Amino acid sequence: MNIKFSYRYRDYANYKKHNEVVFGNPVNKPVQEIEQFILGHLFDDKLFYSTEWQVPDSHFDDWDPDIDHFVHEFISITETNEESNMKMNIEEFLEVIEEAVNNWKL
Repeated sequence: MNIKFSYRYRDYANYKKHNEVVFGNPVNKPVQEIEQFILGHLFDDKLFYSTEWQVPDSHFDDWDPDIDHFVHEFISITETNEESNMKMNIEEFLEVIEEAVNNWKL
């Protein structure tokens, strides 16, 4: 089973734009283990920077400096039969997350 990572962008006006990506899971890593890892690497319980985590940005097309920002919100991680649409697999994605979070702590 592949792994679907669901997230969204929510601006300060509370408009939302959802996104999801699918990672290959060649070592069949359990979804609960992946979710626990991700939950442990978010800030403010559910937020992350899409650019640092190397997933597509979900901002709206028109940037408004009064309501837009750079963070995205984690929604869920699930198993799926859908084809992977990311170049990296889930193991590589978790490494990207770990490196990004380690850079925050410098």
